[in-house]
Amino acid sequence: MDHLQTRQRWMSVLAHSRPDELLAHWQPLNLSPQFERLRAAETGLTQLQGRMGGTGKRFVMGDMTVTRAVIQLDGGVYGYSYVSGRNKAHAELCAVIDALLQMQGMNELLHKRVIAPLAALQQERRQQRAREVASSRVDFFTLVRGE
Repeated sequence: MDHLQTRQRWMSVLAHSRPDELLAHWQPLNLSPQFERLRAAETGLTQLQGRMGGTGKRFVMGDMTVTRAVIQLDGGVYGYSYVSGRNKAHAELCAVIDALLQMQGMNELLHKRVIAPLAALQQERRQQRAREVASSRVDFFTLVRGE
């Protein structure tokens, strides 16, 4: 994977993480990096678009609340985040972790202790949901009358 795809993956994991689970993996590291808030966490709306059947004409499904943050570490590295909902602390922590993941010394530690465990939790939730949906599946069939 190239750097862009790797960063997209960890940003996706951070954005989809639950705030309590993220904190549970972050706090044991006892890291307190110094940073400047370039864009303090702020909440806004974004429009969600869809397509009928995935190929039809676009339509607006509705709005979603999003919180974003931009920080700069003392070393000059920028961190960005967009998370769903209104949790400003979550957005800021995701931006800090994004910036730290771009630094050589912190990358491996954070992947091992934060990103990988969160990705595993998210994958387990997806599999659990798929099992729940599969258990309610109904197969329809038609009987042909003999005439």
